[in-house]
This record gives sequence, C-alpha cells and structure tokens, in this order.
Amino acid sequence: MLAGIVLLVLGLIEFDSRQGKTMLLVGLALGSLGGLDTALREHFAGYRSHTTALAGLPAVVLAGVLYFARAPWPVVFAGAAVSFAAAFWLLWRRFHRLD
Repeated sequence: MLAGIVLLVLGLIEFDSRQGKTMLLVGLALGSLGGLDTALREHFAGYRSHTTALAGLPAVVLAGVLYFARAPWPVVFAGAAVSFAAAFWLLWRRFHRLD
C-alpha cells in the first residue's frame, strides 16, 4: 500500500508526462489492491461486513470484459447488475453465517 501511495504522489507531480500517468495508474491499482485485501480479510473473519464493496469487484470486472467485447450498453449494464446482485447475496449470506 505504501508503494501505491508513493506512486500516486510521484504520478501527480509528473502528471504531464507519459511516465507520470503510468505511475498514477499503477499507484491507483496498488492502493485498490491494498484496500481490497483489508476488506476481504475483515469480511471473511466476521469482523465487519464489506458486502457492497466486495460485490462491486465482479460487477466491474464483468462490465469491463463486456465493454471490451463490444457488447451493447444495455447488456453491459444488465450483466454488471446481475453479477453485483448475485455476489452481494452470496457475500451477505457468508457474513451472516459467521455470526
């Protein structure tokens, strides 16, 4: 996570260059992975429910795949919505089963 923060700062300093934009994107990705790691551990340990945030991950991935496969917008939206709903339901059940 520290590497992500450092890359974010360096990317903002050098934002006008191609290298700065790359550092910014990599910093965002590393920071997101650090947050995802914490959310997964807390959720599955039964400490705190991160159902909504975790359900967004498969929805965003599926929407990205459908977008780059050039699917029509209604299909992208419907696929992401169904994926989010299914993941939300499964994650919610898993968290409440730990109680």
